[in-house]
Amino acid sequence: MLSVILPNRIRLAVVTETWPPEVNGVAHTIAHLVRGLRELNEYKIQLVRPRQLTDGEPATDADFEEYLVSGLSLPFYKEVRVGAPQFFALRQQWKKQRPDIVQIVTEGPLGYSALRAAKSLGIPVFSDFHTNFDQYSQHYHLKYGFELAGRYLRHVHNQTLRTLVPTTELINQLADNGYKNLGILERGIDAKLFTPEHRSQTLRAQYGIGKDQLLVVLVTRMAQEKNLDLAFEAFRAIQQSQPDAQFLLVGDGPERARLAALHPDCIFAGMQTGTALAEHYASGDLFLYASTSETFGNVIIEAMASGLPVVTYDYAAAHKYIDSGHNGYTAPFNDSQAFIQGAVALANQPELRRQIGIQARQTAQQLSWESVVLRLDTIIKSLLSEVNHETSASA
Repeated sequence: MLSVILPNRIRLAVVTETWPPEVNGVAHTIAHLVRGLRELNEYKIQLVRPRQLTDGEPATDADFEEYLVSGLSLPFYKEVRVGAPQFFALRQQWKKQRPDIVQIVTEGPLGYSALRAAKSLGIPVFSDFHTNFDQYSQHYHLKYGFELAGRYLRHVHNQTLRTLVPTTELINQLADNGYKNLGILERGIDAKLFTPEHRSQTLRAQYGIGKDQLLVVLVTRMAQEKNLDLAFEAFRAIQQSQPDAQFLLVGDGPERARLAALHPDCIFAGMQTGTALAEHYASGDLFLYASTSETFGNVIIEAMASGLPVVTYDYAAAHKYIDSGHNGYTAPFNDSQAFIQGAVALANQPELRRQIGIQARQTAQQLSWESVVLRLDTIIKSLLSEVNHETSASA
C-alpha cells in the first residue's frame, strides 16, 4: 500500500553516478541513506542516476521516484560508469517539480551538471566526498591528472552549502587543501548481516580449507589504487612461517586477471553480496587491507563486525575505529614493511587473533545506519533552515 505524501514533506533530489546492484562503497552507502530517509516518512526522494543494463522502468512510489539518464564508461577504468551531463534536462525537470534541496553524491559529469542546474534555479545544494579521484589519477598514468582532479573536486564542492565527509581526519586534510563548509557524516554497519555467526565450515571446505588452516581474506575492488601487490607480498611473507596458509580474494575489477595469472594458487571468489559476502568474511581468520586511497573504507568495519582481526594502514576508518593491538593492527601510512610485519605477527598468534577479533566485533556493534540517517536528517533540516533564514532576512 502506498503511503500518503504530506504537504510538508521535504523534496530531496539525490544525484549519484553509482547505485546497487553495482558493488562499491559509494553505492552501498547512498542506498542505506536513501532507504533510511524513506523510513522516516518525512521525505519525497527523487533519485537521479545513470541507467544500468539490468534496469527496466524507473521506480515510482509515493515517496520515491527514479530519473534515469544515459551513462558512459571511463576510458581507463571500464568497470566504472558515469552519467552523461544533464544540465538542460534537469533544469527543465526541476522547473516543473522543484526540489527543496539537492544532494550531489558523485562529482562526475552528471553530478556537476546537476549542481549547475540547481544553482541556476536557486535550489540549495549539498555534497558528499566519497572517493579520492585525484589520488586515483596517480595510479593510471594520467599526466598532470592529480593536480587537475584536485582543482576540479575543490571547485565542485566549494559551490555547495556543505560537503559531508566521514572522518575528522579527512576534514582536516581537505581544509588544508582549500575546501570550505565541511561537515561530518559517519558511516554505519549492518551488524546483523556481518557477524561471526556466519562463519561456515562448509564454505571453507568448498575451497579446500581445513578447520585449523589459516585463511587470509581480502574483500575489495581489484584495481590499481587498492595496492593489491602489497597484500600479496604480505601473504607470501605469512607463508614463510605457515606454508599451508591460503589467500581468499572476494571482488572483481580490472586487476583480477593479472593477479590470478600471477597467483594461481590463491582463491579468487569473484563478486559476492548479501549473506554470501557475510559468510566469506566470517569464514576467514585474518583480513589484509593495503589500500592507500580510501576516504573511509567500508570493508574495514564489515570485517571487524565479522569478528576478523584487520591489518591495514592508520588512516580513514582504521584511524577512527582501530586501537592498534587491541581490536586490529594499523601500520603507519605507506609503511609497507610495518604492514607486512603486522600481518605476519598476527598470522603466527592464533590466540591474539581470537582476542582481537572479539574486540573488533564489539567496536563495530556500536555503529548503526539508523544513527547515521538521523544525523543526515538533522543536517538537511539545518541547511534548509539556514537558507530560509537568509531568504527571510534579505526579503
